[in-house]
Amino acid sequence: MTSTRQRALDAAIELVGTEGLRSLTHAKVDSRAGLPKGSTSNYFRTRDALTVGVVEWMAQKELSELTPPAAPRTGDELVEMLAGLLDFTTGPNRTVTAARLALFSEAAHDDQVRAAISRGHELMRTWADSVLTDLGAPDPATAASALISMSEGLILHRIARGADDDPRPMFRLLVQAILG
Repeated sequence: MTSTRQRALDAAIELVGTEGLRSLTHAKVDSRAGLPKGSTSNYFRTRDALTVGVVEWMAQKELSELTPPAAPRTGDELVEMLAGLLDFTTGPNRTVTAARLALFSEAAHDDQVRAAISRGHELMRTWADSVLTDLGAPDPATAASALISMSEGLILHRIARGADDDPRPMFRLLVQAILG
């Protein structure tokens, strides 16, 4: 059974992803989650605490949802996995991704949000570093940063501009450069 806290956080993500960061209020979250008035503020006393809670919850959920069942064994498998992740984040998971992008902008002005986003980014970077190490990349840390940066750029273009280019040629070019 989903806890009240989780219901509030899921509703907050939906609000930010569909209506923008300005919609993130305790009252709107309670209403969207179908919770009694004041429920969200029992867990998150301030809007800042709620915003950080949303970032941390998103990172936790996305990491569990996006972890593939098996690590890619070849560069081609990595390209296909990355293309699939891009399709997922900009398709079925579009609302969460739009919320994340709104929170990225907030991180430019809010140290707590920046720190929470950085913790989530570190989890993804560690995972990518591990995959690239297993594939034999000579500099997996730099390669992981490059892959994540490119992926974030492609996500931004799909969400903000409606771009629908096939990402495989771009991923293939980068993966070939990474693996040699």
